[in-house]
Order: sequence, then structure tokens, then C-alpha cells
Amino acid sequence: MKQKNVIVTNNPLVSEKQPGNLPVEYLETDYMGVLKAARDKIHSGATLLTHPLYGSVKPGETPYRSLLIREGGNKVDLQSLRLIEAAMETCRKFEERTGLFGAGSVRDFQVVDLSLLMSALGDFHESRQTLSYK
Repeated sequence: MKQKNVIVTNNPLVSEKQPGNLPVEYLETDYMGVLKAARDKIHSGATLLTHPLYGSVKPGETPYRSLLIREGGNKVDLQSLRLIEAAMETCRKFEERTGLFGAGSVRDFQVVDLSLLMSALGDFHESRQTLSYK
């Protein structure tokens, strides 16, 4: 299977803007749903290219998350699996705070998520390799 980079997101603004002209898999889900979808892809051979908790915005502080992954691998990337599982555990710690977002701030959260993703994409394209997390 040919490898390809794809953005997995629940942010409609990312889906609309399609940063980096990359394919976008838009999901009607919450923050945890994006992490679970990425985890499922990792189990199928995908690799995380952006950290699931990048930026200084905690899971309970925003309803949106966008991740860049590389699909098409033929084995489970253990580093990606550890990262996504740790991110899911962190997300569970903030579950009681989710859903407290005002309607007027939704667009702001979308813009922040898009901005963080664009920054990560810039870093990724400059390095031309899988980002390393130690």
C-alpha cells in the first residue's frame, strides 16, 4: 500500500481550508473521538506525524483536535501507539471540563486548532521527516 499523509480532524474549518493541500478526514466527533480514530489507524499501520497534544491547549480547553498522520504502513508504530494512548489518558482527565464552551467561542477554537496545525505542518515540511518525540 502506498503511504500518504492525511489530516484527521473534527474541526470543520480545517476541512474547509485543507491546509497543505492534504487530504482531510473530517469526523463528526469530539476531541476524544479524533484520538480514538487516530489510534485505530495506528493499529492499521499509520504513524503519527504531529504530537496528539501539540500546542499549549489542553483537551478540556478546546473541543477541536487535528492530527497529521501517515497511512499505509505495514506494522504498528509503537512510538505512535504510546503517544496516542498517553494523549487519550490525558484527555480522560479533562472530560469533566468538556462541553463548557460558549457558542461565541467555537469559531475561535477552530481558528486556534487550524493555526496550531499550520505551524506543525510548517515544521514537518521543513524537516521532511517524521517528527520525533522523546
